[in-house]
Amino acid sequence: MKVQGGKPVYGASVGILMLEARFPRIPGDMGNALTWDFPVQYRVVRNASPDLVVRQGATGLLPAFVDAARDLVASGVDGITTNCGFLSLFQEELSAAVNVPVAASSLMQVNLVNATLPPGKRCGILTISGTTLTEQHLRAANVPAGTPVGSTEGLREFTRAILGNELELDLEAARADNVDAAKALVTAHPDIGALVLECTNMVPYAPAIRAAVGLPVFSIQSFVNWFQSGLVPRSFPVPV
Repeated sequence: MKVQGGKPVYGASVGILMLEARFPRIPGDMGNALTWDFPVQYRVVRNASPDLVVRQGATGLLPAFVDAARDLVASGVDGITTNCGFLSLFQEELSAAVNVPVAASSLMQVNLVNATLPPGKRCGILTISGTTLTEQHLRAANVPAGTPVGSTEGLREFTRAILGNELELDLEAARADNVDAAKALVTAHPDIGALVLECTNMVPYAPAIRAAVGLPVFSIQSFVNWFQSGLVPRSFPVPV
């Protein structure tokens, strides 16, 4: 048997472009390696703070993200993703810069989720910052116009602690923010049949959201699991 070389690192096919942040990353968070059932490779994009990316449109950061994506590919990854849904803005440019698939934002799931829902139902989005999630972000992820959007912005803990890059996070308050925002969104739009979590830091609270609203909840975890399953298809034993 012969095998083919050419990469410095093997077995970690998904490359994750990370914001430079210091807030706690608990299991479930994209930046906690225990979240994944498979190895991943990380690259931190220096100076890409949560506030700059989410509230200031990631101004001036594209070259740094492109460089980091190219470095991940050179290190052996077979696909690129990011740890912020607002980086849908860079989907086209990142795809053009590397020769592997790019899945920049959890928001890219919205059309797929819509296709699974019964007639008269549609997907809603839960975001960390409703005031700065613009039509440009949504168009870049091919989200249909008029998709309902809810946010944890202005509540007790989650948005402030994450975008403020704080060293401490009250998990119960953050969970309550996510649940309350989801319930408010579904109440305001009874035709919602599922939710997509824009923010990659919302993943730990997905079970609580699901229990509270009784609807399917899709996240960056579900998206990257699907993505990785195409990059590294599962092998099955040959029947005998």
